[in-house]
Amino acid sequence: MTESNGSVSPDQQQRAAMPDWEKRFRAPRVSLPDWAEDAPDRSLFVSNATGTYELYAWDRSTGAQRQVTDRPNGTTDGVLSPDGAFIWWFDDKDGDEFGVWRRQPFDGGADEPATPGLDPSYPAGLALGRDGRTAVVGRSTDEEGTTIHLARSGAEPVLIYRHRESAGVGDLSHDGALIAIEHTEHGDAMHSALRVVRPDGATVAELDDTKGGTEELGLEVLGFAPVEGDTRLLIGHQRRGRWEPLVWDITAGTETDLSLDLPGDVSAEWYPDGTGLLIVHSFEARSELFRYDLASAALERVATPPGMVSGATARPDGSVEYLWSSAAEPPAVRSTDGSVVLDPPGMKSPGSVPVEDVWVEGPGGRIHALVQKPAGASGPLPTVFEIHGGPTWHDSDAFAAGPAAWVDHGYAVIRVNYRGSTGYGRAWTDALKHRVGLIELEDIAAVREWAVTSGLADPARLILTGGSWGGYLTLLGLGVEPRSWTVGIAAVPVADYVTAYYDEMEALKAMDRTLLGGTPEEVPARFEASSPLTYVDDVRTPVYISAGVNDPRCPIRQIDNYVKRLEARGAVHEVYRYDAGHGSLVVDERIKQVRLELDFARRHLEGVQGADTGSGAVPVG
Repeated sequence: MTESNGSVSPDQQQRAAMPDWEKRFRAPRVSLPDWAEDAPDRSLFVSNATGTYELYAWDRSTGAQRQVTDRPNGTTDGVLSPDGAFIWWFDDKDGDEFGVWRRQPFDGGADEPATPGLDPSYPAGLALGRDGRTAVVGRSTDEEGTTIHLARSGAEPVLIYRHRESAGVGDLSHDGALIAIEHTEHGDAMHSALRVVRPDGATVAELDDTKGGTEELGLEVLGFAPVEGDTRLLIGHQRRGRWEPLVWDITAGTETDLSLDLPGDVSAEWYPDGTGLLIVHSFEARSELFRYDLASAALERVATPPGMVSGATARPDGSVEYLWSSAAEPPAVRSTDGSVVLDPPGMKSPGSVPVEDVWVEGPGGRIHALVQKPAGASGPLPTVFEIHGGPTWHDSDAFAAGPAAWVDHGYAVIRVNYRGSTGYGRAWTDALKHRVGLIELEDIAAVREWAVTSGLADPARLILTGGSWGGYLTLLGLGVEPRSWTVGIAAVPVADYVTAYYDEMEALKAMDRTLLGGTPEEVPARFEASSPLTYVDDVRTPVYISAGVNDPRCPIRQIDNYVKRLEARGAVHEVYRYDAGHGSLVVDERIKQVRLELDFARRHLEGVQGADTGSGAVPVG
């Protein structure tokens, strides 16, 4: 709006002067709203409206919205009780992911301990009962491993499960009589088995696809049928080499395999009346929705635009709400009834350029890469290889402010779905085991070779960057292939694999044992071969590292060990430490970090032959 005299307000002037890349981070964002099963007008969502990501309650009947949490480092982990009476949220300390559940009345009021009697821990799942007084709480600690408790209001929590290996709460049945647990008691943290127990912990049924075969197959809980007395459990399986849903009737002991003729991974959730399933189909970095009728086995497409559906839910009226975006278009929460479900006020995010698909032959098969470049630009360009985390994750045709910022500054951006990525079949995901890090670098190298020989990328101006596992691969790549990269930028990385193992949260220890085949004492050569610290003395590229001092996933001590080795030989490097955990939920902090990364790249590409990152390069500040 303008001031009363018609002039532009200072706020408008500031926004007008703000570069597009910063607007993308500052523009208000909302998550897909969760809604209460027995009070569907009550919803919970996450927004950055205040400049920090926090939980918000939304009463759809009145349109009223209110902020639920308000913490310096933000809050995103929250659950709405089925009756809509309470909002549960996880209270950790400055992003360290170690804490307790608290709850607050939906209409507002004081927070209270949600599970008195349970000490702080890392969370391992939560399921809330429809009676308003029952919760199944998963916990993980270094001392106890995984424990699951039944917590009822006014009573002491009851231990119903304990094991040293990682596990988690899957779901609680509609009537509260059955509890589904995902566990890895067999020692393979990448492939869970399922157990269904009663509230007293007594086992009712087991399903384990890891037994008796040479293939490693996983199962996952997708949810109990939302019908009173119904013992059907929707699960995901990998029996045909990819994720697909089936219906397991616990009482009858039957399995109904849907056998959907869809390539790629398929997930599902129940429609509220239990007669059908909302199918989410992901294939080659894009996704689409379907409705599957359980009685007729008919599969009907739910219309969504081309791009990525990051979440979807079926409402009681049969409509579907979904969070959609593409690389070129910012995210929006839409409904199949044609409406925009949530449209936060404030500045709108600028779009970016579309993504182009590239397929490259690699040592383990065809590699899918996603490419963005400035509109109208021709190569060779300074090129950023932005490597995704996980490792069991994948880049997609979804909106991402980080890559868009690089494109704004004149860079081409390439994202590689290396072996270890999801969405390309179980064999592709599982291929990284035992040659951890090294096998992913082979795929990145194949795409880098294509980028240079195709004329897109300038070989003298190549940046390797990523966060979390992508940060790990950045540091590993700079040491294993020191002459292949011009600049390295690693956010919250694994830098010293052995120290990281000892300091990280217990669930990640289990994952590392699975990936590498044991502990550092049992397989020292594998840890050594996969650790960036092993190759740190070979690094010749300027390195920028950012790290959260409270990070339980990529702890700070192992990063400090790596940095000390760089310092000891006078290697060119910069380190930025900030007061948060595995990344920040504060918008200003995120913008600061991007600004620092852009400036580091600009300074270290200056003077490189052919370098021209354009006038969009920004100063630190």
